[in-house]
Formats: sequence, structure tokens, C-alpha cells
Amino acid sequence: HVGGVRWWNVKHPGAYAAALAEGRSPGAGRELLGAEDRRVERILLELRLSEGCPLDLLLPAGREAAARHLADGLLDPGAYAKGAAV
Repeated sequence: HVGGVRWWNVKHPGAYAAALAEGRSPGAGRELLGAEDRRVERILLELRLSEGCPLDLLLPAGREAAARHLADGLLDPGAYAKGAAV
């Protein structure tokens, strides 16, 4: 999302190419994200990055889940000690 607006394009590559060839946007829809949706989107993005996700972005249930994942060997202990889920 950008500025709290998430959008998506038409699914079929042919429809995407046709829209561009006709000078139209391939956009199929958009939605405004609230604060909680933006927080979750940020978490999902940052979990994919090598720096990981700051643990302070997680709600208590998320921090409890992160602790379980750490105990299961799914998170990096060094990064976790520094406050990130990696």
C-alpha cells in the first residue's frame, strides 16, 4: 500500500497488457486501509526482510507467538535478543 491505499491490478496478463496498450490503467480495484490493517501489512512485509520485524510492532498475542517460535528454533535468537523477529 501507499499512503494507506492498497490497490490491485487485473489478474490475467492479457488483460493487463491490453489495458496498457489502450492507454488505460490495469488497476482493478483499491481500498483504504485503517491503522490496524496498515500495522499488519507492515509486519507481514518486515518479516520478509533480512532485518526482520521489530517485536514492539506486535500485540501481546503476537509477542507470545514469537516467543513460541523462538523456542521452536524458528527465529534467530540474536536478533530476538535485540528486539526483532528474524
